Amino acid sequence: MFYRENGQFKTSYAADVQLFPILQDRLFVIAMLLATFVLVPAWGSDYLLRALLIPFLILALAALGLNVLVGYCGQISLGTGAFMAVGAYAAFNLMARLPGMPLLLALLLAGLIAAAVGMVFGLPSLRIRGLYLAVATLAAQFLADWVFSHVAWLTHGSASGSVTAPHLDVFGLAIEGPVRKYLLCLTLLCIVALAVKNLVRARKGREWMATRDMDVAASVIGISPVRAKLPAFGVSSFVAGIAGALWAFVHLGSWEPAAFNIDMSFKLLFMIIIGGLGSVMGSFFGAAFIVLLPIALNRLPAMVGLQLSTSLVSHLELMVFGALIVFFLIVEPHGLARLWITAKNKLRVWPFPH
Repeated sequence: MFYRENGQFKTSYAADVQLFPILQDRLFVIAMLLATFVLVPAWGSDYLLRALLIPFLILALAALGLNVLVGYCGQISLGTGAFMAVGAYAAFNLMARLPGMPLLLALLLAGLIAAAVGMVFGLPSLRIRGLYLAVATLAAQFLADWVFSHVAWLTHGSASGSVTAPHLDVFGLAIEGPVRKYLLCLTLLCIVALAVKNLVRARKGREWMATRDMDVAASVIGISPVRAKLPAFGVSSFVAGIAGALWAFVHLGSWEPAAFNIDMSFKLLFMIIIGGLGSVMGSFFGAAFIVLLPIALNRLPAMVGLQLSTSLVSHLELMVFGALIVFFLIVEPHGLARLWITAKNKLRVWPFPH
């Protein structure tokens, strides 16, 4: 009964279309922001920040970018890891070759470079779709893997192996310790999530969803495929490029081509399928699930008294991922986000059955 809307009246169009029209939702979001920005940095341990929260925030950012393309625009992509690699290598070269460049400016420029590359590989989407488009984006992944492993000048003189990230600086303050890294990732994720949420509610987002539902009908009513699909590739690659730079500089502390291989692309695709296609919240759910599941699978056998080898646990993780993807595709194609919405809708009438 605490989730009722009794007495909450919408007296203007702006109040009716706001992001969180229900008071309880607004209070929940405020409480979550206070907890993540104040309580977690004050009380969180180094392990919690480094091993759980920072990877979760960066992966959620990358999944959010992929969800723009796949969930909202309906264009299959298997090359998100390549666009993350472009962002990481672009940010590294900008900071290594231009001493004194602020990290935030390097992240922005890296995102723009990744967006340009993504739009180039998005050009085939104007003629092909479905499996053929997936193969085209997969080619981008293989090309990026080869280029960043063999072309030395792109990696500042090192064609392979790891390279220590340059000194990180934000507004003149060195990012030292997990708390500042966590706050940087959290701030960027909140800004991007808010921008994406407003973007998909605007005219461009309606064009994406019309193209996703039926591109022929969208063309008939005047939606140009160029105006709809290429910006989706650009926005998705821009966000993925920023996430790739954060993954290299903030999480790993160094980077190498193997950090952005095809496994990363498939992992991000699993996130949005399990979390929920076409949902900003689904990107958060999917990232949390992917980060927490391996830890749970590693600790569960010991908790129940089973002794399993490391290789068996790793294979079990892949089996669970595959089974869950099949389950969600059959039972709930909209993923965990849909379950969340269903639970909220039931709370709005609880304890009455209607």
